[in-house]
Amino acid sequence: MATSVAKYFLLSRCSEIIRSFTRQRKLPPVCIRNRNLLSQCPSFSYCNRASDNPQDGHVNIPVDRLTVSYSRSSGPGGQHVNKVSTKAEVRFHVYTADWIPEDVRQKIILNNKNRINKAGELLVTSEQSRSQQRNMGDCIQKISDIIAKATEKPHDPSAEDIALRASRLEKRNKERLKQKKLHSAVKHTRQVYFD
Repeated sequence: MATSVAKYFLLSRCSEIIRSFTRQRKLPPVCIRNRNLLSQCPSFSYCNRASDNPQDGHVNIPVDRLTVSYSRSSGPGGQHVNKVSTKAEVRFHVYTADWIPEDVRQKIILNNKNRINKAGELLVTSEQSRSQQRNMGDCIQKISDIIAKATEKPHDPSAEDIALRASRLEKRNKERLKQKKLHSAVKHTRQVYFD
């Protein structure tokens, strides 16, 4: 009984921390969908709560597939910073992450070249807080943001947008040709003046 209460407290505290970060940063919320009390490793997932279909843009982030390490954090904090390892580093191998669709994986690799090391691991760090749990939640949020950004489909232009772009292009070309004619006339008058 006591262990199940402790596990429930751990999961509720973790979800509370993640929700507080999403409220502060105004990003798509991270939800804890599958709570596995036996493994104590909840499966994090992200989705846009505005969508009706929960499968649209829904990818589980299995915490057991992430490599988490903690180190000393930089910045102010006095003696506490020198004694406690609160900076969270979360990494996972992008090329073998079968929980992410292939096309999304390719976009992640293309968009985050500077975050991927030679071993093919995407490295995300956080040292915003002086708490390991909050920094871990922030790293999970950053990973879900990276995946959400790679999942976004480009906006298909409507007929009105295409017509607007064509009229703007035509207007720019007319202005460019007008400026060329003015410049040519100025050069021609100089040539006539010096001859």
